[in-house]
Amino acid sequence: MAFGGNPVFRRKNYKGAIATAPPVPTGPYGQNPYPQQNPYGQPAPYGQYPQQPMSPEQLDELYRSPSAGPAQTGRMTYDDVIVRTLACLGFVVVGAAVTLAMPASASLGLMVLGALGGFVLALVNTFKREPVAGLILAYAALEGLFLGGLTRIIDAFAPGVGFQAVLGTVVVAGVTLALYKSGKVRATPGLMKFFLIAIVGYLGFSLVNLGLMLFGVVQNPWGLRGMTVMGIPLGVIVGLLAIVLAAISLIFDFNSVEQGVRAGAPRRYAWTAAFGLTVTLVWLYTEILRLLAIFNSND
Repeated sequence: MAFGGNPVFRRKNYKGAIATAPPVPTGPYGQNPYPQQNPYGQPAPYGQYPQQPMSPEQLDELYRSPSAGPAQTGRMTYDDVIVRTLACLGFVVVGAAVTLAMPASASLGLMVLGALGGFVLALVNTFKREPVAGLILAYAALEGLFLGGLTRIIDAFAPGVGFQAVLGTVVVAGVTLALYKSGKVRATPGLMKFFLIAIVGYLGFSLVNLGLMLFGVVQNPWGLRGMTVMGIPLGVIVGLLAIVLAAISLIFDFNSVEQGVRAGAPRRYAWTAAFGLTVTLVWLYTEILRLLAIFNSND
């Protein structure tokens, strides 16, 4: 079972919920389909039968009733994940709208607050044993503050780039989901190996680039990303790789959600799935926004 590179889905709480989830009952609405057996499907001790045996009419009605589904047994469904993910994205949009509506000075402060607060809550939600809806939605709102401020800064010298980044995020996520659902791309061990190697290299480059910018070694506002390789900004090459990595992360996220639904994980873990998807989508939007900004700065 592949859970991908997203630390949200790799934590023991989500994997443990899938591994320990009991099988979904096959009787109607969670009832024991074998009335003369105990709840674990074993014969009643010493051949005893229930004190109040069911009549033939009751048995007939019982077996004609529809089987219990995830909604009746408290299991996670795709609808649960979709609704909660949309709620998280809604809070991201609201947070971004607040930042964009504020004066420039206040907008910068909210952006810093969103970046720091979002990072802290991301760690809290990732390592928390049980998902808490309020903390997950608070994380989404803080990320919205950060993304709104970042979009505002970049949009100042590249008007319209924010809308383009939103559109690009929707397109990449939609295409990735369509490819995954069609079976053309799957969460395979080989893809996981490539992802882990590439993400380590990308993180290493990002840390080195940040260090060079902080110590003034590189004067370009984009650091090493502003350098050109055969006439192409290095940031464009690295940005395209980052977008591909984010799309691969989405593939593993979709796989993790599918595994959770199939295994009958408790419904509360739909919030964990929504949180994981939101983290990846925020990363994807940030990379597309930065790529578009580098394109515009080299026009």
